[in-house]
Amino acid sequence: MRVYLDTLGCRLNQAEIERLARYFRAAGHEIVGDPAQADLAVLNTCAVTQKAVADSRQRARQLARAGADALALTGCWVSLEPEAAARLPRVRWVVPNAAKEHLPARVLDLPLEAFDLEPVERQPLPGLRLRTRAFIKVQDGCDNRCTFCITTVARGPGRSRPLAEVLDDVRAALRGGAQEIVLTGVHLGSWGRDLHPRRHLRHLVAELLERADIPRLRLSSLEPWDLDPAFFDLWQDPRLARHLHLPLQSGCAATLRRMARKTTPAGFRALVEAARARIPGVAITTDIIVGFPGETEEEFAASLAFVASLDLAGGHVFTYSERAGTVAARLPGQVPHRVRKARNAQMRAVLDTAAARYRQRFVGHTLTVLWERATRLDATGWTLLGLSDNYLRVRARAPQNLWNRLTAVRITRVAEDGVLEGDLAPGRSPAQGRQAQVLMKD
Repeated sequence: MRVYLDTLGCRLNQAEIERLARYFRAAGHEIVGDPAQADLAVLNTCAVTQKAVADSRQRARQLARAGADALALTGCWVSLEPEAAARLPRVRWVVPNAAKEHLPARVLDLPLEAFDLEPVERQPLPGLRLRTRAFIKVQDGCDNRCTFCITTVARGPGRSRPLAEVLDDVRAALRGGAQEIVLTGVHLGSWGRDLHPRRHLRHLVAELLERADIPRLRLSSLEPWDLDPAFFDLWQDPRLARHLHLPLQSGCAATLRRMARKTTPAGFRALVEAARARIPGVAITTDIIVGFPGETEEEFAASLAFVASLDLAGGHVFTYSERAGTVAARLPGQVPHRVRKARNAQMRAVLDTAAARYRQRFVGHTLTVLWERATRLDATGWTLLGLSDNYLRVRARAPQNLWNRLTAVRITRVAEDGVLEGDLAPGRSPAQGRQAQVLMKD
């Protein structure tokens, strides 16, 4: 059978869809890059905002129109609204998050024992989802009770995957040629709390760096209250990517209390300063919600000023979206949509300005870049586009195709589109000597 896999939303969803690909391949089926060629299309949906729900519905309809014989829907939206998902065209299977790992067995009507993942290496998904990075799920669910978040309802309580399982997935990704491993979870920083004996995320990171030849290891979003200054000592290993995504959500203490966030502006600032002191050049990015219920003009001004004072490397700004079933949807003081939209633009401008300053700091410096795209110009060479360890987009020219390679680049300028441009530089990257098999892409 030919299977097309698609996903919306977070990096955790990407990690899950890659794992489903391994299951289907282990059972002898082919993963295709075009839904028109597929006998089955699997869509991992998202529900973090109302727009994400609408996008999930739209994508399912698009897959049905594209020609896949049957659809299997899973993910957060499906878990929250299974009946609505089942009514969409060509949908034959509706699988909630709790049963997602069993989706291939259910679709193929096979026992779970049929899926032996040990000999199956991870392969990048074909088509637009061909990736040089492998997203590895290490944790699911969340025990926090942030008042705006529907994820706890859709994903359930926090659950850690054992180290041995994570290590198996990492090694499969490396056998498949991945040059960067990205650890993901709904509440990544809580990994290990439910294990016996109790562990911390630092233990997982240290074990993976010790026991697997990972060229580059990146951590996805981390809640600030899960970390302490000593955590950043892990970055003495140069294979750890210098990028920390620390969701703040608001720079106003009163708003944070209504959100039930376990941090304060002062605590967040102290954590940022500790990270910068231990990780030179670190990129610190964040998430901010604007227009949260009860957010006055004074509270928004305080949040805006605080975010500006942090001088971050960038971030995402979300306009508050009511989600039925959350505490925030019932709070008084709902902010008018036009005000939310205006605040979004103001906050984005602050973060965009800070991001531009951060990029400019690296002109004249050398960065190690993983090339994710290679376009042939002519007989004289290629244009390469990739990511540095501190999550900066970099472009360069090369006489050969270096897709999925880690190389040093001396940055010469910031282009108008915000991409750093530079020249290939001699020098040893942190990963050289520990390279996994390289997949070349012509």
